[in-house]
Parts: sequence; structure tokens; C-alpha cells
Amino acid sequence: MDPVRNPYAPGAGQRPPELAGRDRELQQFEVVLERVARGRPERSMVVTGLRGVGKTVLLNTFRSMAIQRLWGTGKIEARPDQSIRRPVAAALHMAIRELAPRHRAPERIEEFLGVLKAFAMRDPSAAKGTSHWSPGIEVPATRGRADSGDLEIDLTELFVDASGVATDLGVGIALFIDEMQDVQPADISALCAACHELSQSGGPLIVVGAGLPHLPSVLSASKSYSERLFRYARIDKLDREAADLALMLPAREEDVEFTQEALDALYDAAEGYPYFVQAYGKVAWDLAPRSPITLDDVRVSAPEAEEELAVGFFGSRYERATPAERDYMRAMAEIGDEPVATAEVAEALGRKPSSLSPARDSLIKKGLIYSAERGLIAFTVPHFGRFLRAQPI
Repeated sequence: MDPVRNPYAPGAGQRPPELAGRDRELQQFEVVLERVARGRPERSMVVTGLRGVGKTVLLNTFRSMAIQRLWGTGKIEARPDQSIRRPVAAALHMAIRELAPRHRAPERIEEFLGVLKAFAMRDPSAAKGTSHWSPGIEVPATRGRADSGDLEIDLTELFVDASGVATDLGVGIALFIDEMQDVQPADISALCAACHELSQSGGPLIVVGAGLPHLPSVLSASKSYSERLFRYARIDKLDREAADLALMLPAREEDVEFTQEALDALYDAAEGYPYFVQAYGKVAWDLAPRSPITLDDVRVSAPEAEEELAVGFFGSRYERATPAERDYMRAMAEIGDEPVATAEVAEALGRKPSSLSPARDSLIKKGLIYSAERGLIAFTVPHFGRFLRAQPI
């Protein structure tokens, strides 16, 4: 089989050749876009799920859908050690630049850019005496708008002004936030408040976030009304039909087929997780001598696919953990693959639960585990428990 023609793409955020099993989410976002375009009230949207289920891919697809409708768009990836003030400013700058050539009143664009520059440069967390950061906007910063230093006030004013520019053109603006669970608590609160104001005023600006399964609880902890503020979409592994389509349709474009036994084996190996479907499919293609790809081809290729996953997908995350954190995760893995009680982990390690809180909290911050519900924790990565059980102690 020609590796150059291999259609499968097991990469971080890389769109697979066939986005199978996500029709419901795509239809939901299509409704959001259409309602906003018609001036109807609509909630912003949040996509949640484990690592490797395709959240970033879906977020990028949503963005493409918005661009096709001539919306202004911008995207950021949240980091736990960074305020969203400057990333949001850069993302909205990009969105407005997409809209500016079609706007008939250049002064309106310049007016907004002045507000945007003021917002970006008003960073209370910046050390005194440091030079002001410039967002590359060649207009004077406006005074008295989105520059109070209170992010909740400033973000609300910025969003309202940005939505006004979009209203002039009869389109919308979409701000996409990946790894949204990593937005700092105060910033999450400000973001929710700004979205709340927009939902009441009907401004055509939406926030579309993607994050780990505990993101809804992060939002709820910041603002009690967040559960009514966002449209939530939880995505998981693909069902059998969708997983088969993800493999078969791209292969048929290259005049390649799979035997039914090969598809059975690939589904058993990947369990429908989109990243694993792509990873096993890619290696099976590369090692198969000819079409159709058979059960024997899958059996021969599986160890190589598993080795690649062990190094790139699992190992890179495992290496980020300290010895104490690895002990904690190994204890979780020995208990089982379902969400486990923190008390059980403490018992397995012969420790008091309170003494393990630093390791647990650090693992949550690193995005390796999450709190499924009060007192329960789970891995953010599918099959991570299986990987840990296979590691030498």
C-alpha cells in the first residue's frame, strides 16, 4: 500500500478525512448560526469530552461553518497561567479584520479598534515599569471604554461594541476557545457575565468553547446562571457504524477496501475513539501489502500502532507527572477504568485523603484527571488506565 496515499490523520486537532458521527453537533451549530443571523435569541455553545474524541476538530469545523457565512471569527487556546484579556483582544482583532473590508463606514471600524486597543493594553496584572504591550492596531486607544481594568466590565463593553459592528453587516462574530477549562476562575466569571449581557441584548456575538468533561461544573461554579447561558454538547466515542465509516469512506476514495473481519478487529482495538481509529487505521494501511486490508494486516500492524500511542499519546502525558502524581494515577488505574472515589485511592496508597490533595489538584491542573463529580475522579485520556497497568513499577 502506498503510504503517500494514506488518508488517515492521527494528529492533535487534525481533521480526519471523514468527520463521522458528529452530524447532531453540526446540525446544532447550524441552528445557532441561523438563529443569530435572523436576530433570534440564542445561547453560546460548549463542547465537552475526553482527550482524543475530536473536540478541537469539531471546534475548527464550527469555525469553518461560520466563515462560510461571512462571519468574523477568532480563536484562542486557554492556558491556566494566562489571563484571557490579550488573547481575546487578538482573536477579536482578527474577527474584525475579516469584516472590515465589507463595512461601508471605515470610521466605525476605527472606533472599535480604538476600544479594542484600550482593552488590550489595560492589563492590571502587568508588572509596573514594564512596557505596554501593543496589539498592532494603528489607531489611538479610546479612553473611557473597555479600559477600567475590571475584566468583567471591560469584556462586556468590548463584546457589545464588537457585536454592533457585526450588526451593521447583518452577520455575527464567533469567538472560539479551546481548552476552556483552563481559563482562570475570575476570567471565566467575566466571560460568563459578558455572554449574559449579550444574551439579553441579542447582540450577534457568540462564544464557542471546548473542554474536558468537568467544564460545565467550572462554568457553574463561576456563575449560577451558566447552565442556562450555554448550549452544551457532550461528545464521546463513535458508535460502530460511524467508526466503520471513518475508515471505509476515505479508503474508498483511494480504491481500497477493508474486510469485515478487519473492521471488527479495528473497532475492538480503538473502541470507537476517533484518535485511536485514525491511529490504527494509518498503521494498518501502511503495513498492508494490498487491498483489501485484512484481519491479518490488522493483527500485524496493531503492535506498532500501540507502540506509537504509548510513546506519543500516553507517554508524553505520563512524563509530565511527578513521582507522587504517578503513584496516584497508578492507584487509580489498579482500582479500575471507571471514575473512582478519592477515598479508595487514599486507601490503596495507605494514606489519608487530605495528604493526597496536592497530587490530585496538580493532576487536575495538568489536565491528566478530572473530577467527574464530588468525591470521584477519572482520567481525561481514554485507555490511560490500561496504559498505566502495563508500565513496569
